[in-house]
Amino acid sequence: MPAYTVRQGRRYRATISLGWLEQVASNETIADKLRDAGFTEVSVTGDGRMRQAEALWPGPDATADVPSHVASIDEIEA
Repeated sequence: MPAYTVRQGRRYRATISLGWLEQVASNETIADKLRDAGFTEVSVTGDGRMRQAEALWPGPDATADVPSHVASIDEIEA
């Protein structure tokens, strides 16, 4: 799993690829997982296996392994 660094005050967009059974999860459930990880201003769209999430990282810079469900992640303009 590759590592990724999130930076304080920056916004991110991620494509989330869910498994066959996981695809029944609501967007709010996915948003809650991102909030639990420390993100704020979370928005999740899409349905089925592919979802798009946007969120703000308010904490200090942090580096962690990218979860296997995250197909791509990009920093976006605030």
